Amino acid sequence: MVHADILYLGSLRCEAMHGPSGSKILTDAPVDNHGRGGAFSPTDLTATSLGACMATVMGIVAAEHGVSLEGMRVGVDKTISDDMPRRIAKIEVAFTIPLPPDHPKRGVLEAAALACPVHHSLHPDIKQVVFFDWAG
Repeated sequence: MVHADILYLGSLRCEAMHGPSGSKILTDAPVDNHGRGGAFSPTDLTATSLGACMATVMGIVAAEHGVSLEGMRVGVDKTISDDMPRRIAKIEVAFTIPLPPDHPKRGVLEAAALACPVHHSLHPDIKQVVFFDWAG
């Protein structure tokens, strides 16, 4: 179990502290929901967590197979629903992988990304679209 402490700072801003490390992040409500948009919103963090989790699990599997993914880039786009209640409707994750398209571990690495815990934890109504660009 990992504990986080969250302090509400006012004006729709929070400071979250990661218990084990003491690392801190700020969140802000987005501009389209009464906020300043000066930091990640909580739903931004959810979408970002998906991309980071997928990249991390790929990195674990790549290391097990002696493959370097250094320089891999991941772009994440989040769409909020138009209807109420506000919720994440879609998350798109786009990988740019510095390996050739015919890399022998391509299938294993893509499967690893799709097996990440965040991917399996999100509600099934959230559409998850994943693109892999093997650009090396």
